[in-house]
Amino acid sequence: VQLQASGGGLVQAGESLKLSCVVFGSIFSDNTMAWYRQVPGKQRYMVAFISSGGSTNYADSAQGRFTISRDNAKNTVYLQMNSLKPEDTAVYYCHAQTGPYGYWGQGTQVTVSS
Repeated sequence: VQLQASGGGLVQAGESLKLSCVVFGSIFSDNTMAWYRQVPGKQRYMVAFISSGGSTNYADSAQGRFTISRDNAKNTVYLQMNSLKPEDTAVYYCHAQTGPYGYWGQGTQVTVSS
């Protein structure tokens, strides 16, 4: 199973970005998908997840600003990030969970300038 994340970049505070993550080699519709983020020296933590049935959950820091969605026909999960803040600066990773197995993408850098 391979995950390929994209969509990161440099934006100004208040702007938006949309991250994408394509999953290869699994039955995507069976996966619980999630986005995590990590800054240097700190642990990676979950920003949002979406179940195979479409239920979603968000970290408090993402609630109301970020939206996770999935397109099973494209084997892709998205993270729409609005009203970005400098503290959102991190490497964002997508994660796929299929039963007991979890897989990570390579990460995409998001930098928000003030």
